[in-house]
Amino acid sequence: MTEKQNKSDALSLWDGAYGLPDFSAFTDEDFAPAFKRALAAAISEMDALVAAPAAPTVENFLIPFETSAKALDRVCSVFFMRAGAHSNETIQALEREFAPALARFSSRLMMDERLFAKIDALYNSLETNRPDAETRRVIEESWKGFVRNGAKLNAAGKKRLAEINERLAVLGAAFGQNVLSDEAGWVLYLKEEAELAGLPADLRDAMREAARERGQKDAYAVTLARAIIEPFLAYSARRDLRETAFSAWSKRGENGGAHDNRAIIAETVSLRDEKARLLGFASFAAFKLDNTMAKTPDHVMDLLMPVWQKAKEKAAEEQVDLQRLAAADGSNEEITAADWRYYAEKVRAERYNFDAAELKPYLQLDRMIEAAFWVAGRLFGLTFEEQKGVPLWHEDARLWQVKNADGSLRGLFIGDYFARSGKRSGAWMSALQSRHKIGKGQLPIIYNITNFARAGSGQPALLSLDDARTLFHEFGHALHGLLSDVTWPSISGTSVVRDFVELPSQLYEHWLTVRQVMQKFARHYKTGAVIPEDLLKKVLDAQTFNTGFETVEYTSSALMDMAFHQGGTVEDPLLFEKDTLRKLGQPAAMTMRHRPPHFTHVFSGDGYSAGYYSYMWSEVLDADAFAAFEESGNVFDPQLAERLRRYIYSAGGSADPAELYKAFRGRLPSPAAMMKKRGLEG
Repeated sequence: MTEKQNKSDALSLWDGAYGLPDFSAFTDEDFAPAFKRALAAAISEMDALVAAPAAPTVENFLIPFETSAKALDRVCSVFFMRAGAHSNETIQALEREFAPALARFSSRLMMDERLFAKIDALYNSLETNRPDAETRRVIEESWKGFVRNGAKLNAAGKKRLAEINERLAVLGAAFGQNVLSDEAGWVLYLKEEAELAGLPADLRDAMREAARERGQKDAYAVTLARAIIEPFLAYSARRDLRETAFSAWSKRGENGGAHDNRAIIAETVSLRDEKARLLGFASFAAFKLDNTMAKTPDHVMDLLMPVWQKAKEKAAEEQVDLQRLAAADGSNEEITAADWRYYAEKVRAERYNFDAAELKPYLQLDRMIEAAFWVAGRLFGLTFEEQKGVPLWHEDARLWQVKNADGSLRGLFIGDYFARSGKRSGAWMSALQSRHKIGKGQLPIIYNITNFARAGSGQPALLSLDDARTLFHEFGHALHGLLSDVTWPSISGTSVVRDFVELPSQLYEHWLTVRQVMQKFARHYKTGAVIPEDLLKKVLDAQTFNTGFETVEYTSSALMDMAFHQGGTVEDPLLFEKDTLRKLGQPAAMTMRHRPPHFTHVFSGDGYSAGYYSYMWSEVLDADAFAAFEESGNVFDPQLAERLRRYIYSAGGSADPAELYKAFRGRLPSPAAMMKKRGLEG
């Protein structure tokens, strides 16, 4: 083997500390040869598996099928982590090459008649062989997966579906890269004191640090990282600068030229519709929802539309207050989307005597990480031990060993918390390696990515309340991966239906504002003083403030997602957006949380396509689930926590999600608790 091959082997033969890949042992140039060898090996494994003459059994077919392509999984897990968290031109070029190659491999796999014949034989012998419940679930879901990916199509249908899948992979990669380019390429430098009017000290420090990272030592940078752009819009007294920044934020992906996403959206929607019809569904939404808790587009709309109407009514009430304060500022103009956050903060201060910036000194990033770990200890008996000096993908990334209550190793957790160039915006959880028990099994290696603002030199990073919620949310996903306790890889951790996957994350957010947690971990970064009781009361009292706006912002995005995928083609995505919002009665002073040209959840891959509603579907579950703890009188009730662990965090996709929820709660929920949580009841 050449030195180049040895280095690229480090991507599939992980021999770093604690079973991690050795991130110091390879470079960007090593991904291509590692990927090609791993893909060829995966194809050979599949060919050998389908060529085996023996009748398929769990032992001779399902186990090797579930554990195959390990080298490819490892290379891809490292690569796509890099593509999101630490990208560059080399990684982006490789992503454009790898995405269609993986789509071709998946199509070849899922449309192989010999392979489907084996899983079909296992499926048809379920009543005869009577495997355990988890194995039965794996066989049933595998069979459905093959059918949903074209196994029953004729030769022409398979060929066309493979072409569609490959093209969609190319389009998805390009869409995400275009958004990243617009986000990284736009910055507004401020140098005059008058341009900084209204901005709190911590935001100024973050903006100065962002400017320094870009080589501007005597400036303050407004960037499109949420941790900067949202507080800038909330506090900048300069309406002209707010409008400039908001326009750039709102128009990501639609600025013309090579990075414009409009044509990508149009082609994506058309191809998805064709794919659904090939597979026998009336629309792409019907296809995606067939394998979810919601089941049909009508059921999704039955949830979203009543919330939408309530949210618009609430937002209209909120706007009256905002308009009043704008008039007091001497403005006779109507409130716009660039104004909303600014005047909402003024109303918050007036109504609750509470400025959100007042809370940030008590929300240090490190203390909030400790808080998330502590709650996991109280609920599930986990402990977290930081391991320093281990090479990871970036110097910002931090590693913890996670241990069970008896001291045994549970897995590894990595957190990468700060915004930087080359890092996709937003926040997410993923796995370098998922837990399973086949053979010797393997432990989970889970990571969280966020984009918090970096503090100035020598200062601790401070979070907004929304930032802290994001940290708890993504850590809830991480616990879903870490606590997984199933046998089979394909149903491990977050491998559940889309509208159930947000339950563990959204539920975990509730513990952030539990009084015990805030009093223990919300301490002033300079004095160490515990958050004052009157400030904590203001925080808790204000939790439903501005929820009309927030719900309109979210629900309009979910409704737009559904509209794009309910059938047919879309020639002009922006005209379609305008017409859809007009029909919905979108308030003029608001915009969607994610407009189509930068809606990466939906168009950078199809993970949340016709599925963005799932955050609200899961919110119905999470509000009801936390109510169980509140009703018990102990938000750390050990018996409830044990049921929560067993049926929600540890169960993966081992059973129908509705049955898992009923096993935890004793019944299915109604939307009432969610509406109350958002202040939309009545």
